[in-house]
Order: sequence, then C-alpha cells, then structure tokens
Amino acid sequence: MADGYFGKVLEIDLGSGEVKTRNIDDALARKYLLGSGLSAQILYTEADLSADPLSPDNPLIFMRGFLNGVPTPGSSKFNVCSKSPLTGIWNEACAGGHWPATFSFTGNDGIIFTGASEKPVYIYLTDEKCEIRDASHVWGKDTFETSEILKAETGKNARVASIGPAGEKLVRIASIMFDGTNARAAGRSGMGAVMGSKKLKAVVVAGGKRVPIHDRDKMKALLKEQIPDIVKNTKGLRDFSTAGGVEAVELHGDLPIKNWQLGSFEEGATKLCAQTFLPKTLFKHYACWACPIRCAKIIKVDKGPWAPLFGHGPEYETIAGFGSMCLNDDYEVVMAANELCNRLGLDTISAGGAVAFAMEAREKGIITDDMAEGLKLEWGNGEAIVGLTKRIGLRETELGWLLGDGVKRASEKLGKNSAEFAIHTKGLEYPYHDPRAFVSMAPNYATANRGACHLEALSYFLGRGIPLPDMGYTEPPDPHSQEGKGSICYDLQNFMGIFNPLGLCKFLFLGRVGPKMIAGWMRAVTGWDMDDHELLAASERIVNIKRLYNVRLGVTRKDDVLPRRLLTQPRPSGRAKGVLPQLDRMLDELYDLRGWSDDGIPRKETVERLGLSDVVKDSHLHPSER
Repeated sequence: MADGYFGKVLEIDLGSGEVKTRNIDDALARKYLLGSGLSAQILYTEADLSADPLSPDNPLIFMRGFLNGVPTPGSSKFNVCSKSPLTGIWNEACAGGHWPATFSFTGNDGIIFTGASEKPVYIYLTDEKCEIRDASHVWGKDTFETSEILKAETGKNARVASIGPAGEKLVRIASIMFDGTNARAAGRSGMGAVMGSKKLKAVVVAGGKRVPIHDRDKMKALLKEQIPDIVKNTKGLRDFSTAGGVEAVELHGDLPIKNWQLGSFEEGATKLCAQTFLPKTLFKHYACWACPIRCAKIIKVDKGPWAPLFGHGPEYETIAGFGSMCLNDDYEVVMAANELCNRLGLDTISAGGAVAFAMEAREKGIITDDMAEGLKLEWGNGEAIVGLTKRIGLRETELGWLLGDGVKRASEKLGKNSAEFAIHTKGLEYPYHDPRAFVSMAPNYATANRGACHLEALSYFLGRGIPLPDMGYTEPPDPHSQEGKGSICYDLQNFMGIFNPLGLCKFLFLGRVGPKMIAGWMRAVTGWDMDDHELLAASERIVNIKRLYNVRLGVTRKDDVLPRRLLTQPRPSGRAKGVLPQLDRMLDELYDLRGWSDDGIPRKETVERLGLSDVVKDSHLHPSER
C-alpha cells in the first residue's frame, strides 16, 4: 500500500442501512487515481446505466481527491459523481473548503451510496464510526440552518455537506452545499437532486487521522520553494476572487450578455466587478484548507432592499449569470440571488441561465403574463431575477417547476422557437465563457464529458496569456484563429483531467502550476516513481472511460454540438466581434488525436493503448470494431 490514501471506501445502502467496506489496492489507485477517476471506473464497471438518475438504483459516489488533506496549495477539491438527473449522462461535481480535508481525516477515501431511505437521514462519519441518523428535524431547512443544527449535534469541529429544499424537491439543477455560510458548492448537473432522491439530507464528518505522506521533509522543501511564486501569480484572486476578473473578461469579448446576444457591457462590468463592491461589502477573506491563495470572500450587507445578506460572495460565474446575462448591473441583486442559491442548494450557473432564458421567452411572447404570475420578466429587473430564482429553488408555480428541470426540458415543453435560445450542450447550461471569444473552447464544450463545462479544458487561460511551458505553451495562441485548436483542446483536457482525481483546484493553472510540479507532489506523497507523463496518461485514460460511459448511453458525434446561437450568430461588438468557431474542423482534429472514430467513439486500439481492455467490452465500441 502506497502512502497518500487509505485504500478504504465505504459502501452504504441507504435502503437497508447496511454499511460495508471495500478495499482499494495500489494498482487500481495508480491507474485511476482517486476522485472522479476511481469513481468513473466504479460506475462504468458496476452501475446499471439504464437506471433513472433519481431512482434508488443509481449510485452516488463521494470520493476524496488524492491530495485532499495534504498541505499542498489548492488541494481541497472533493468529487461527487453519478449519472446526472439533468443530462442523463456522466457527471462529476467538485467542492472545496474544509470539508474535503476533514473527510480525509476520517481515514476513508470515499463513500458509495446506493438505495434510498424511507425517511430523511444524515450520515455522521468519524475516524471511529459511521452512523446513519434521523434527519427529519432538518428536512425542509436551508443549508445554512442545517449546518448550524447538525454541528450543534455532532461537535464544533464537524463539517457539514447538505442539500437544501431544491435537492429535497428534486430540482434537476440542485447542488450540494458544503461548510454552511462559507458555501462551497458541488454545483453542476443536479447532484443535490440525487441526494434528495435518496432522502439523504447531509453528510457530516469529523476525524483525527492524518493522511499518510511518504516523505514529509521532501514535501515541505518543495512547498517552501514553490508557494511564494504561486501566491505571487494569483495575487488578483487573493485580492478580489474570480469576481475581480469581470472587466477583463468583458474586454476580451468573453462575457455573455443578454442571453448570449450582445457583444459589449463595459459600464455594467465595471459596476459588477469586485473592485467596485468589495470595498463596501467585504466581511473577511476566506481560504480553503491549507491553501495560501485565499481567494474566497465573505460579504456582509446590512442595508438596502436585499439586506441582510451574509456569506460567501458571488464569484465570476454567478455575477455573469445573474448580472450581464440578464442585463442587470446591480451587484446587490446578484448577491441576493447568490445567497438564495446557497441557502436553497441551487447551481448559480444553471439558475442564471434559466432566468435569462425566461426573460427572452417572455420578451418573445412564449412565456405569458399568466405563467409569470406577477413577476415582470423584463431585462435587468432585480425583483424578477431574485423572485424567479426563489421559485425555481422551491419548485413554486408552474414556471418554477418548468425552469427547475433546466432550459433544455423547458424549451421542449414551451415549444415554438424557444430551443433557439436555450443555451446548453447535452442538457447542461453553459458556463459564462464564450467559444466565440476563445474558439478553442468550442471543441471542449462539445466533447466535455458532463456537457457544457469550461473546467474540462480552461483553454481560454492560454488565450489570456497564462503559459503552460510543461506542455509547450509559452506564448498565447491567437484566440480567434481556428488553426490547431483541436490540439489545444486535447492537451488542455488531458491536463485539466488530472485535477479532479487528485482533488486539486484548477486555479493552480493561474499560479503557473504544471504537470511536472504536480508529479513532484505525488512522488513525495505516495512514494511512487510517477512523472508528468504517467499523470497525463492516467488523465487520458480517465477522460476516455468517462466518454465510454456516455457512449453506452448513446452519446456520439451527433451530441457533440454547440447551441445554434453560438455557432451562427457572431457577437455584434467588442473584441470578439464577428468571430464564429468552425466546430467540425476542430472536432476532426480532436477525434484524430484522441483515437476516436468519426462518430466520436474510442477505437479498440485506443482502449488497448490506455489499458482499458480489462473493463471495456467489445460491445461498447464502434460497430465496425466489435
């Protein structure tokens, strides 16, 4: 057994209450790492992929990243994986904060939840015991209240991951919230609804074990040398969080405006950025466990129409979703919608996209005044933004129910031409970086395993001037040129694919952390003779097994698409004016590098090259290779 992990995953059947343990050996851990990597191997080989995502037969996996609980920078990203109730395909959602390290201190690497409880329950897990406790008294309460109540029951050092009313009511864009008012979210694609379907209100952890580290002296020496540069390179995050980048994103033509219709929002971006609102609202800076970057900000608003507000302040994605997407430039409206999402357990990206979709549908007469039930769904209307967000999270009114299932399902029910402005890929609403501004994001959005996800490549970082010399990127590529963008997507998906299995924050990319540095951390922690090439090979293996999971669910090239608006309607102004991605050209290049068929299915030789032949059946491959 190597150091760095415990080799122990709990299996909890919420229907019967049975708790078992499975062992994870070195070979499996080294091949798939932990986090979403090992979760993908388990779900691919063991889960019934025909199961409805909200049925008891759909497993839900909580899995620590390999470096959770190890004091490397940004090592506090925990993975929650399952079949998504929003998209019906693979999903992984990650959360930071202190919960991931505390989970590691229980001496476990993960939990596989199966079945469903008849009544609300929560898990209390320590390094000595695992208890399934009654949660009837917190069912219906928001995540802030739930955290306070359960910490009072279990101890001040306990950490709480819970769902709010959105998860309980099976809203398909419901998130899982960690650490109470600090509000770290496993946000995307409905993992909160999967918890709710199992009547699992919360997972509370407290432990005193240390993660075994092979060479602590070596690790200390590496961090002493590397942390100063990481902190220096992420000063903007440290000072302002991602919200400090709103103006810069707008300058690049990357900020989505009026549901992806417009090109410029200069004054609005200035009003919404952290440099404007933090001097008036900052309560304190917040850092995830052992992270020197300290990028999170806790805000407090005591006066005004939306007061009182307290908790984790809005990040860039939330500001874009409830701000520019809705033509709103009032940061307090964004903060109010953000707090609602954190309390109710709602993904701010999908919620913001749903509100903007509804505003355009109302403008076009597809949503009527009767459906709006008193809300004036006009662009920039703060009352409508906050009011509709609440209705979505609580499943209130016909429109709240409709939008809580995501814009794809909403457009299918509304009909007319609403599909033209329902901005999603594979059912997942878009995050707020435009593939017309950085065209390398187009093949990533099309092929990202959980649907429209910027985090599976983050290739726009290169276009903004962040180098990645370990992989040959020392100068920023032309963000609008179509040349070589499939190759960039391939490299960046493989690099980013390291992070979730290892439990690392992807902002380390901004800190100029590359695969060689990460491999050095892994050697110090595990004792394995692992270099950057082995890490990247493991990442490519994991990317492909997730793709094969989706292939078994029917995903092919026909699904690797972008919304028509982003392929055919250029931005009318700003730096990205007139640019459109040539998706088919980039997909051809990416498929060729991946070793996929023209239909987007991994070839048999690719499966063999990546060491997946032991788990991938011929029947899962392209028909010509079976």
